[in-house]
Amino acid sequence: MAVRYKSIISYAEIVKREDMMLQKGMNFRIKSTYSIILMSVRKGAPYRDKWHDETGILEYEGHDELRRKDSANPKVIDQPMCTANGSLTENGKFYEAVQKHKAGHSKAEPVQVYEKIAQGVWCDRGRYELIDAKFIHDGARNVFRFFLKPMSLPLSRQPYLRETRVIPTIVKVEVWKRDQGKCVICGSDKNLHFDHDIPYSKGGSSITAQNVRLLCAKHNLSKSDKIMSVAPWLTSVASFFIHRTG
Repeated sequence: MAVRYKSIISYAEIVKREDMMLQKGMNFRIKSTYSIILMSVRKGAPYRDKWHDETGILEYEGHDELRRKDSANPKVIDQPMCTANGSLTENGKFYEAVQKHKAGHSKAEPVQVYEKIAQGVWCDRGRYELIDAKFIHDGARNVFRFFLKPMSLPLSRQPYLRETRVIPTIVKVEVWKRDQGKCVICGSDKNLHFDHDIPYSKGGSSITAQNVRLLCAKHNLSKSDKIMSVAPWLTSVASFFIHRTG
């Protein structure tokens, strides 16, 4: 089965899926049961988002004051908790949700994460839980830092995704350009996924683009089916030799 966090999706598909135009990067409870964030670690991205590969944690930077005519550069102003009329900004809403969770008054806020990898091209990273937040000085001003963990696996001392499995954004961009946004087998530009040519479980790496390619859902599933069909045969062969040599 295709792993959801590697699914490629266009902005138009995001709008269709979420049934709304997403004009902001931070969208607290824009849906009835979860929030949505749009993020990027590409060169030139407006905020300093960061993946912690050893744990799978997403460190997400809060958003700046809106740019207004004749006002100071938002990048030199502390990121706001509240608006001018006293209501919470998106920063404030996410921060308040963390405080309620840490105080035991609510569950961690579920957040759908979309990562931008190229113009109009996004990666569906799946659902995360908002588990912590800090308001810190970054050397120039005070900014919000939000910490989200994948919902699919709990935090533990074991790494969530090691470096060889996590596909860095720079590799995704290179693969997307090299494969021209199409499945390398059939040329389809629908339902695309990043795929390890040599599976991670067999020692394949994600550090360079050589072992990563684009596959459509059909051929991604076909590859998985082939691997699964070979597994029982390998088990039988191994069992045969164990009995012969035992």
